Amino acid sequence: MGKPIDLLQGTLDLLILKTLALEPMHGWGISQRIQQISQDALQVQQGSLYPALHRLEQQGWIASEWGTSDNNRRAKYYRLTDAGRQQLDVETAKWERLAAAVAQILETA
Repeated sequence: MGKPIDLLQGTLDLLILKTLALEPMHGWGISQRIQQISQDALQVQQGSLYPALHRLEQQGWIASEWGTSDNNRRAKYYRLTDAGRQQLDVETAKWERLAAAVAQILETA
């Protein structure tokens, strides 16, 4: 596969919300899931991930609690809140409009 794709601003929030809609997980797990599902096209760096998680938690879209990871390490687990589920719907609709607009331009230009 080629070089990882840079994420558009705001896209990371959508990917995090979608990932947490599946199940609660810790930060490293979130980045691994995004990388795995995108077949290595998207790689989320810690310097982007943790500020985004903090921002989403401040907005009330995710919540966190400490737990123990599979390898017996202390880890902060994040989960989607009800407000986060609603925001996921909003962000998904925005993404679909943006993708359709870009596709339309590419087809006609």
